[in-house]
Amino acid sequence: MEVKKSLLKKILGLILGFGPGIFAIGYTIGTGSVTSMIVAGSTYGMQLLWVLLLSCLFSGVLMYVYGNYALISGDTALYGFKKHIKGGKLIAILIIIGISFGQWNSLMGILGISANIIFEIFAIYFPGLRGSEYEMVLGIAIVVIAIMYGLLLIGKYTFFEKILVIFVSIMGLSFLISLFMVYPLPIEVAKGLIPSIPEVKGGKMLVAAFVGTTMAAATFLSRPLFVQGKGWTKANLGQQKKDAILAAILVFTISASIMAVACGALFHQGKPVTHVLDMVSTLEPVAGKFALTLFFFGTLSAGLSSIFPCLLIAPILVADYQSGKLDTNSKQFRIITAIACLFALIVPIFGANPIEMQILSQVFNVFVLPLVIIGIMLLINNKKIMGQHKASIWINIVLVLSLLFACIISYNGIMALGAYF
Repeated sequence: MEVKKSLLKKILGLILGFGPGIFAIGYTIGTGSVTSMIVAGSTYGMQLLWVLLLSCLFSGVLMYVYGNYALISGDTALYGFKKHIKGGKLIAILIIIGISFGQWNSLMGILGISANIIFEIFAIYFPGLRGSEYEMVLGIAIVVIAIMYGLLLIGKYTFFEKILVIFVSIMGLSFLISLFMVYPLPIEVAKGLIPSIPEVKGGKMLVAAFVGTTMAAATFLSRPLFVQGKGWTKANLGQQKKDAILAAILVFTISASIMAVACGALFHQGKPVTHVLDMVSTLEPVAGKFALTLFFFGTLSAGLSSIFPCLLIAPILVADYQSGKLDTNSKQFRIITAIACLFALIVPIFGANPIEMQILSQVFNVFVLPLVIIGIMLLINNKKIMGQHKASIWINIVLVLSLLFACIISYNGIMALGAYF
């Protein structure tokens, strides 16, 4: 019994000891990511696994360099852009507008999908609820966003971190257990690592959405503030590196699991997902009620773990630009997060398709990415700021490749949006 208790304590300690990387997972794997992975897995099988792998590799390096910059310089990202880069003020303002727009759009889809999923979980066991779907979904959305806003007002980094740890742990376990019940063939996984874009309508948009959700600019820009919130200093450089690597590995593992479940359960039946309800009708016969509920709990946890960081992003970026310090008890913080909460209710109020809104919002996220990469490259190669910790040749090579990748995907996103509208 004692051995079991000490093992449980060690596991809990390991989970709770996770650093700012937990916010990276919260930002990255939300219902936007889950939706993109399910749509990709159910429509194209494992064909887009290579995009996910590259995005996670570049994300890990960007998290690492942004964290390092914060620990060495003592500054946050946008404050550093404003202070050290010519034209940095304009770059910082464009980044704030671009990321806030993308994240608030994403928030609408996240809340819509989360409310739909809670309704679907109830409807699996109480089919009589189907008659009042709109009213139920809207009511659930209002309750969820009100609870989230209430939690935000508590306003402490350690509290936010613990809430996210719970959601992310449930999410990761739910998807990994689902993977053991429904999985694709190994040959499909291997083929998915060979670069190719589906030559069908919506294929380009999904590739852009993939990168927008797994290589999210918000993840990197917010990292310096979360590193500060954790209380890390130059002495934690090694820990910061491990945290960034672990976050990137977990994002890839969880995201690939979701895609694989959708591929194994839906792709071979020729049943692509376009609505939240599609997940119910297609997964239940294959996986059964328990696996379906488990998968839904994972998706719901992904949604709830994303609402938190999405509400935080605008006040984080504004505070970063102003002073490099975030005051979660300020009037500014409360007003901006309240506006974000009201914005989030747009999709549930109008009864729009949250899956379509979610994929569109992820595409918008890629346009700021090149600016975010160029900005940090200029800072970490500045010897006056970084001293002996100036970026190595290998880090610069990966960053140049990530910039090239981001530019190609941004162009791809413009083409996709042009075709959509």
